[in-house]
Amino acid sequence: MEPTPTEGEAEAQTQQVQPLEEVKPIKLSRSPPLKVILKHGQELEEEQEELAEHQPLEQEDLNFERFKRRPLPKRTLHQKIDDLKTYLWNAETKEFMGRSGKSWSLILLFYAALYAFLAAMFGGCVFCLMWSISPYHPTYNDRVMPPGMTMAPHLEGHDIHFNASERRSWKKYARSMDEHLRPYNDGAQDRKNIRCTQDGKYFMQDDLKEDEERKSCQFKRSWLGECSGMQDPHYGYSQGRPCILLRMNRILGYLPGEGKPINVTCEVKKGPPEALGQLQFFPKSIFDLKYYPYYGKLRHVNYSSPVVAVRFASVQYDTPLQIQCKLNGKGIINDSPTDRYLGSVTFSLVVGA
Repeated sequence: MEPTPTEGEAEAQTQQVQPLEEVKPIKLSRSPPLKVILKHGQELEEEQEELAEHQPLEQEDLNFERFKRRPLPKRTLHQKIDDLKTYLWNAETKEFMGRSGKSWSLILLFYAALYAFLAAMFGGCVFCLMWSISPYHPTYNDRVMPPGMTMAPHLEGHDIHFNASERRSWKKYARSMDEHLRPYNDGAQDRKNIRCTQDGKYFMQDDLKEDEERKSCQFKRSWLGECSGMQDPHYGYSQGRPCILLRMNRILGYLPGEGKPINVTCEVKKGPPEALGQLQFFPKSIFDLKYYPYYGKLRHVNYSSPVVAVRFASVQYDTPLQIQCKLNGKGIINDSPTDRYLGSVTFSLVVGA
């Protein structure tokens, strides 16, 4: 007879045999495709980025100095000169100042055409302008102002201060009078101008052609008497009796006085009136109408403006005077508050012994 196993042995045999009975066939599952793996990996990366966004910044992330542009190394003078030479002429690319010969040719051609067009346009405008206007008279002459008046001697302002006994103090005034009266010399007036006899009437020459030269009436220096410089070359300054010259400004086509001569008067504006003394006018105290109208320098080539000479025959010595000489006549304005030379002239006179 075989011996029976004990209870412990029986349990051990049962445990060894039981797993053999429960073994079942294992079903092997295939691995997911590669696309699925990549998709899950991408989602994982996105989740990690989202988590990184919500994570607090570290001190290293707040260091913005690392994002600044690093300074370029300093270039030496030799390197700068080489760069300039290369910019002026690049032997490799055959370029001058960064452009090839073709590029420079196109630029020069463009600007040559542009400036030629502008010059032609400007020349055309000037031609049309000169063609539409007359060189002898203004196109529009409807706002002619009344004439002003000038005086001589006119040196440093309208001040005449001198001592009769000191030649140096009045010599400059006598020289200025000579310069103003030189065109009125009798010989020059006889050669260039005609003697007019129609005193008190305008010398109208409108019936001539537009480009034809106009005649001018004579105004001789000898007509100024003691202020002509022919009898007294010092014009009275050496005697304490000075002379001045008054002249009305030229206005093209202007007819002063509306048919009546323009009168000239002088009076004291500041100072004692009795210190002015006697006044003498040469040749008369009027501007004769026969010297008007004025036709311009192209047609009135030898025109001589009429002059009125004023001599202060008995002015008081060492008395400062402010004197005003003005024009008087129809259409004349001599009291303008804005233009002191319109129809009048004011000067100071001090004569010393």
